[in-house]
Amino acid sequence: MSGEPYFLVDRLPVPGPYRLTGPEGRHAATVRRLRVGEPLVLTDGSGGFAAATVTQGARGELTVDVGPGQQSDLPDVRVTLVQAVPKGDRGELAVELATEAGVDALVPWAAARCITRWTADRAEHGVQRWRTAAMQAAKQSRRPFVPSVAELAGTPAVVELITRAAAALVLHESASAPLQAAGLPRAGDVVLIVGPEGGLTEEELTVFRAAGAVPVRLGPQVLRTSTAGAVALGALGVLTGRWT
Repeated sequence: MSGEPYFLVDRLPVPGPYRLTGPEGRHAATVRRLRVGEPLVLTDGSGGFAAATVTQGARGELTVDVGPGQQSDLPDVRVTLVQAVPKGDRGELAVELATEAGVDALVPWAAARCITRWTADRAEHGVQRWRTAAMQAAKQSRRPFVPSVAELAGTPAVVELITRAAAALVLHESASAPLQAAGLPRAGDVVLIVGPEGGLTEEELTVFRAAGAVPVRLGPQVLRTSTAGAVALGALGVLTGRWT
């Protein structure tokens, strides 16, 4: 069902007639202009999905015939992207690209050299924008899992993530080891850390390494903070079997 459009619902309905209303119903009926007989997929964003067919259209909603629900399995290796908050709208771009590349969870990180600073009132708004970007990107890329987006984290919280993970990688342009040489687990959680535009500080790199993270490089080019995570996720998808 990779070609059908995906629509999020709070809970996967039982097989049979179902009214798709609210923002998703309006998008399906008004933006996508789905007509009677056209297929779609309903998903709960937690791996559950069901094929459906439009049986009736109305203003801002659709009635669909839902088939049996199915559940997608989580990958053996799950990746959490710790993304230093980029400037402007590049944060949403980083979330979109990472979601399309299959990230399982996202953690916005207030790194020392971040140009953009999320104050207490801006942090809530920024996290919500990232969550919306993740939801939209998951539907666009037709995946039944919407990655979680955590609250804004400081460096101590990132260190705690590293200590609990099966492996942790820090993308760094001066690292001597390539990503493919890192010891990757066959199962468990991998933490992937992407620094800000100004790069990691020596202190950040030191505390991450002390917690067990391994600095790695992707290649000879230096990537933007908003794109590096997605490129690394693509490499991890191949190296860990996540994409098989």
